[in-house]
Amino acid sequence: MKRKTLVLSAVAGILAPVLAGCGTAGGGTTGSGTGSVVVGTTDRIAASAGARAPLDPAVGYEAGVWNVLRQTVQTLMATPRGGGPPVPEAAESCAFTDRESESYRCRLRAGLTFADGTPVTADDVKYSLDRVRRIKSANGPAALLDNIDTVETSGTREVVFHLKTPDATFPYKLATPPAGIVPRDEYPANSARSGFQVDGSGPYTMKPEVKSGRVVKISFTRNPHYRGSYEVRSGSVELDLFPDATAMGKAFDAEKIDMMARTLSTGQAQRMLAKPEDGVRLTEMPGLAISYLGFDTEEPALRNKAVRQAIAQVVDRGRIASEVYGTTVEPLYSLIPSGITAHDNAFYSTYGEPSAAKAATLLKKAGIRTPVRFTLHYTDDHYGRDTATEFQALKKQLNDTGLFDITVEGAPWSRYRPAELRGDYAAYGMGWFPDFPDPDNYTAPFLGPDNFLGSPYTSTEARELIAHSRRQADRGAAAPAFERLQDIVARDVPVLPLWQGKQYVASREDLSGVEWAVDSGADLHLWELGRGTD
Repeated sequence: MKRKTLVLSAVAGILAPVLAGCGTAGGGTTGSGTGSVVVGTTDRIAASAGARAPLDPAVGYEAGVWNVLRQTVQTLMATPRGGGPPVPEAAESCAFTDRESESYRCRLRAGLTFADGTPVTADDVKYSLDRVRRIKSANGPAALLDNIDTVETSGTREVVFHLKTPDATFPYKLATPPAGIVPRDEYPANSARSGFQVDGSGPYTMKPEVKSGRVVKISFTRNPHYRGSYEVRSGSVELDLFPDATAMGKAFDAEKIDMMARTLSTGQAQRMLAKPEDGVRLTEMPGLAISYLGFDTEEPALRNKAVRQAIAQVVDRGRIASEVYGTTVEPLYSLIPSGITAHDNAFYSTYGEPSAAKAATLLKKAGIRTPVRFTLHYTDDHYGRDTATEFQALKKQLNDTGLFDITVEGAPWSRYRPAELRGDYAAYGMGWFPDFPDPDNYTAPFLGPDNFLGSPYTSTEARELIAHSRRQADRGAAAPAFERLQDIVARDVPVLPLWQGKQYVASREDLSGVEWAVDSGADLHLWELGRGTD
């Protein structure tokens, strides 16, 4: 191929001020050129015994699934271009109607319809959110809406949400796919919709191509009835789902796709950084996805927090980042990543530089016999091929101290996640792509009573701090609560943050809107893509 040109974008997702240009209702295609924009991804969307309806908003709770739903299912609120507080999308307006942040009222846009032309009403909004809470999928997103007490409608356009407890983050939750509005004729009230079709009132309609129970391609076509805040710049976009980054890279080199999104491998990104080539742009963006270890705090080997503290004292995040991932990740010393309000390096403040001697002292004071034996589990097909290398490196770091006798074991995600939720694993690796860019979403899902990991860990103080933080409409005013929460996690170590990822997107030079098409939370906004320059 020709020599490529490297472009490092200054776009910083939520780190940047809110920018103008969200577009007008029902915007048309504005890019030049012909044919669909083709985007590649390594996301896996497949039906299984535990997930027969992966694309139902009441069930799907993975980044790849949400990236399909965001194109097709409209939400009342949306995160604006460039980040910042949510703004109305399907709604004309939304606001809290009380000082306690317990009652939230929205008014739908006039003339809003589903893609088939059927009117969208307040009753449809109530039906859609009530069914998510009613179905309450075991591995689904219902927890995002569990603070809703009742949903009340007035006429065809007014919806009022009455919350159980104050929650200033509720507008953010209404911008997530589980809060998407779906047609009741296509989505059963008490069960998930089977298959891979998605229907809604969003910017695009979709047609999936499925092979052996797995989605391999989705064709998106501009929804002519769409009324919302996005300008749809391309009349059609194709999303090709590849089994791995290598296959995606080959398709890009063969010019079968216009853009490589989620997820370039470490090697691909480093090669493009080292040897830029003409005709291709590599766009670097801040990322808010994090990687961490989770612990079963009732497992005998890990029940004593001194063991977990000793692990935190030994793990060398800097070496993991540099030796396994190069420049594509950064060490992370808190559950709340850099770029999110209230982030601090609580683990570094508590433990400092890695030290086997300090870890030995912790274990000796707690009367723990060494070496401590347990298995460290990871998923071998969900976060990329580098995961196996990372966990071998973690094993070596721990075992080289003589304080631990660690084995590692990988498993496919279809078996891994159910086993983790059952409590089969003493220690395990996980990643987190934020539901919304607020520190609440990096604490409540891990420390709440119905936490994402099914962890038995309980901290009354942490739960009180979360409740207190949600009363703060000014999210900056909640910072002291989140700073204390980070200290609690560093002290008790129910989870151990490892690294925070960067994002790289490779694209053809004639493709515009790339810097807006992927945000810091790894969300795809395919409507931003077009041909030619703006």
